[in-house]
Amino acid sequence: MRRIRGDGVSLAVHERGDPAGPTVVLVHGYPDDHRVWDPVAERLAGRHHVVAYDVRGAGASERPRGREAYALTRLTADLRAVLDAVAPAGPVHLAGHDWGSIQGWEAVCTLPGRFASFTSVSGPCLDHVGHWMRGADRRRAARQTLASWYIGFFRLPVLPELAWRSGLAGRLLHRAERHRPSGVRDAVAGLELYRANIRARLRRPLERRTPVPVQIVVATEDAYVTPPVAEAALAWVPDARVHRVRARHWLPLTHPDVLAGLIAEHVARTGRDPDAAAGRGGGRP
Repeated sequence: MRRIRGDGVSLAVHERGDPAGPTVVLVHGYPDDHRVWDPVAERLAGRHHVVAYDVRGAGASERPRGREAYALTRLTADLRAVLDAVAPAGPVHLAGHDWGSIQGWEAVCTLPGRFASFTSVSGPCLDHVGHWMRGADRRRAARQTLASWYIGFFRLPVLPELAWRSGLAGRLLHRAERHRPSGVRDAVAGLELYRANIRARLRRPLERRTPVPVQIVVATEDAYVTPPVAEAALAWVPDARVHRVRARHWLPLTHPDVLAGLIAEHVARTGRDPDAAAGRGGGRP
């Protein structure tokens, strides 16, 4: 692990694999830290320079206080600092899960020159969702609203913190998904992601487009992100493709072979990993 100075915070960054290979940056979501990507990173490390870091508020990175400290602009600045440190010479391949994917969309739409490709897993662009909600039929919109019930709860004052600190939220998450948060402190700090970003982006969505080649990995049994919302980006991204996987939300943990293979193939398609393009590895069984 090494320390990198982000936008006013210290970030814990972990690297593995071949330093001469294509750089793949993996960004975790909520309520996780970089370890959620470990099974995928292990499979990619043979021919890739794999970078994973704890985002602000999680793991061994610093936890700033205040809602605005967790705005997407601050998260993007942190990611840019990581890129400057681990791959200053050229663009990287980005993959994000959950909130890692949400902030990934912000990055590839505002800093497209820094990225050779993007793999989005269970985390749509909030602006795309805002536009989609305005045009979706009532049935689909209602289905996503029901799936997103927890967002309203996480934006409440005090109660979400109490739920995590009491252990109730953790038990419910484990019962529903067989998953546990990386830590109670991470879960509490990360609540500000919802408070800082959701309302503004859904009420007044921006136009978010990118020339970066994107693959959208849709977990068809995801309890939180319905397929139509995951695929809303297709209206805004000219070079995008969709891969549907029969899986639940935490696909990096439950289907690491499949996801590592998809990432490696996407790297190959951008012309930076000819061995993977020829079918010689990438983590797929």
